[in-house]
Amino acid sequence: MTERLQNFVDGAWRTSAAEQTLKVMNPASAQVLVEVPLSPADEVNQAAAAAERAFAGWRRTPVGDRIVPLFKLRELLVANREDLALSITNECGKTLAESRGEMQRAIENVETACGMPIMIQGTNNEDIAAGIDEHMIRQPLGVVAAITPFNFPGMIPFWFLPYAVAAGNCFILKPSERVPVTSQKLFTLFEASGFPPGVLQLVNGGREAVNAILDHPAIRAISFVGSTATARYIYSRAAANGKRAQCQGGAKNPVVVMPDADMKMTTRILADSAFGCAGQRCLAASVAISVGDARAPFTEQIVATAQSRKTGYGAAPGIEMGPVISAESKSRIEGLIAKGQSDGARVLVDGRNRKVDGYEDGYFVFPTVLDDVAPSAEAARTEIFGPVLSLMHANTIDEAIALVNDRSYGNMACIFTSDGANARRFRYEVNAGNVGVNVGVAAPMSSFPFSGWGESFFGDLHAQAHHAVEFYTQTKVVVERWPRDWSRKF
Repeated sequence: MTERLQNFVDGAWRTSAAEQTLKVMNPASAQVLVEVPLSPADEVNQAAAAAERAFAGWRRTPVGDRIVPLFKLRELLVANREDLALSITNECGKTLAESRGEMQRAIENVETACGMPIMIQGTNNEDIAAGIDEHMIRQPLGVVAAITPFNFPGMIPFWFLPYAVAAGNCFILKPSERVPVTSQKLFTLFEASGFPPGVLQLVNGGREAVNAILDHPAIRAISFVGSTATARYIYSRAAANGKRAQCQGGAKNPVVVMPDADMKMTTRILADSAFGCAGQRCLAASVAISVGDARAPFTEQIVATAQSRKTGYGAAPGIEMGPVISAESKSRIEGLIAKGQSDGARVLVDGRNRKVDGYEDGYFVFPTVLDDVAPSAEAARTEIFGPVLSLMHANTIDEAIALVNDRSYGNMACIFTSDGANARRFRYEVNAGNVGVNVGVAAPMSSFPFSGWGESFFGDLHAQAHHAVEFYTQTKVVVERWPRDWSRKF
């Protein structure tokens, strides 16, 4: 009998009363792992009520005591990293090395949030006027929630969760129903870390659960990562209900390759960016723009690298790329490759209709390279979210920067060059929130916010670091005067 996952509410595991469930598949084998309940709105309401009850005591807990469970959690994450990595590989599809790296980023966010006693500090002005002092302090919002995607089930919750609870909030997680197993394992570690009941809650579900989170009056802030269409919907509905929202959307990330770049290094790094995690990450390079004489050597080398990349089950030795998340995703990606071809692109490496020995039913799309992609073509503008790299060409860096900025997204842009002046100009002029110089995935470390511009982000404050602290707290300004002899003053 297939295991059915549970919710975690008010410090206890609970079986959902949901009538509907979804089968969670291993995308490499198409085998069923577990069933996840599509929890009804009432179960979201129960979680919100438990969190609201817990908030009264948690916000009064000194910040130095609030981070004690995070220190314990950090040790548990380290001790269980291999088990969590294998869970990510089995339900998400990425390689074991990629899953290990994902968990390392999660651990780093917990470590950063342990600095909350310093990060949450306010400001003071003594004698702002004669005998009057003024203070700005930060206080938690209350109950907050995150709705997280399938592609990083172990990392993305930690962009939000440790900062929220260290700042004194109570937190509800609604993970992607495609990859709920890792969250289930994480909550067993949260339970063992010593958080009081109600501070952390897990509610599995789909659209009904999401809408219940967006509409519940006790939930004050929403964090989201996913497609641009869904990000816009969540941001709009959250704002209409008077909630704070930070919503990371889609991307179409361009990379510029200059003639003076170290071509061997560039090709290796760019292939890892485009084809790593099967292209299913918001910082995957999806358009490579070669400039001038870089075209021929770069094209030759990226084609050879794509053709040689070993694809298969992510936990098998030597595998460099796993499957995409589902049969639907595979079909959509292959359809977009066909559309690119019909729009005039040349298919230099074709990853369609390929099989992996022993995993013939898996959802595999092999690395694909499209050449001569027109700037207006769908392959140049649509987020494919698969292992597909579109090649474009420019005569000068001016043309390349214009191509970079001619798009609605603004998540990442990178340049490969040995010219510092060109690198500085690129950094200054491109419209992107995360910029890489000789880096293929410009993912900010946990001590910096995860930025994003244009239709890649809806909101004001991003995930991680000091942006997370500001997002999960509200400021209170206190103006005070203490006359020496009160009776003589009034």
